[in-house]
Amino acid sequence: MKVAVTILAFCVTSLLALGLVMLYSSSMTQVGPHYLMMQLIWCVFGFGLCVAAASLDYHLFKKSAWPLLGLAVVLLLLVLVPHIGRKINGARRWFDLHGVRFQPSELGKIALIIALAWYGDRYQRRMNTFQWGIVVPVAMIAAVLGLIFVEPDRGTTILLAAVSGAILLLAGVQWKFIVPPVILAMAGLAVSILHDPMRMKRIFSWLYMEQNKDGVGYQAYQAMIALGSGGWNGLGLGNGRQKLGFVPEHHTDFIFSIIGEELGLVATLAVILAFVVIALCGLYIALRARDTFGTLLATGITLLISLQAAINIGVVTSALPNKGLPLPFISYGGSNLLAMLTCVGILFSIARQAGPSKISATDFVTNDNPFAAKAA
Repeated sequence: MKVAVTILAFCVTSLLALGLVMLYSSSMTQVGPHYLMMQLIWCVFGFGLCVAAASLDYHLFKKSAWPLLGLAVVLLLLVLVPHIGRKINGARRWFDLHGVRFQPSELGKIALIIALAWYGDRYQRRMNTFQWGIVVPVAMIAAVLGLIFVEPDRGTTILLAAVSGAILLLAGVQWKFIVPPVILAMAGLAVSILHDPMRMKRIFSWLYMEQNKDGVGYQAYQAMIALGSGGWNGLGLGNGRQKLGFVPEHHTDFIFSIIGEELGLVATLAVILAFVVIALCGLYIALRARDTFGTLLATGITLLISLQAAINIGVVTSALPNKGLPLPFISYGGSNLLAMLTCVGILFSIARQAGPSKISATDFVTNDNPFAAKAA
């Protein structure tokens, strides 16, 4: 377990360091060290939350599952209210507190995973029934995902839906019960996209990038140019050209393309490998967790980090249409960084209290066994 925790900490720290270096490189020509300084401040707060979460008994999150979920729902409701939530590019996802933006959906991610882990642990003997395995947890999921969906934030909705479904399956929900809600959700998502001109343009620009490289698909096309021009070893740190206004979100959602341009294919493969290792360490911690709550919580957190990274990299490489999700630990943004580091701290807490997955014979005394031979 110590090896897994050490490797996990090393990978996370390395990604954070790379993110700071790339933020400095990608923003110096436009805004100077502003992004770097802000990200450093968020890192300090994030490390504080990580250490606090690692020091606490993770069962405290079990006791606070409902208050956290309630707080997340309230904040997700408030962010939709005009003059309270900040609207940017047609989406109302942020609170703006004197220039400091906070995205409540990040709290919603953690709160929903904790609530589902609590529920799966509390009702694990009933999870194979339709009422307790689908009706009740789907209502919890819908309360959070519905509010995130109308912001609108389709990327986070899809991410959390996938993570929530995996937690329910691991908790014991039968496939025959979970497939119909998934089909209905996918159909609803498809209908919403068909009636959303902006997202339909994104889909078509993804399918026909060459025809849309000067319009909606401009950013994705420029990201591909950045990745391609980097070659194996890159153009050198600070020598990238696509950050000079060609890739608009080069410091947030598309920072992976700048890594590829300046540091090359080797660096991008190293980043992917780091996230794979994080996923493996997280799953190992989940398997070694002391109880069902710890297993479900660690699995949900691991999937949240790894799937978000996979979606972001998929978007930058044009394997997926644009979803607007940051790259964990690397992209600029305080809310996501705080959430990700808190998740890592919870993994450390679960690992710190990990124990044998099965009860050994030495846990019993002779008197506990009614069939044990009595001493003569």
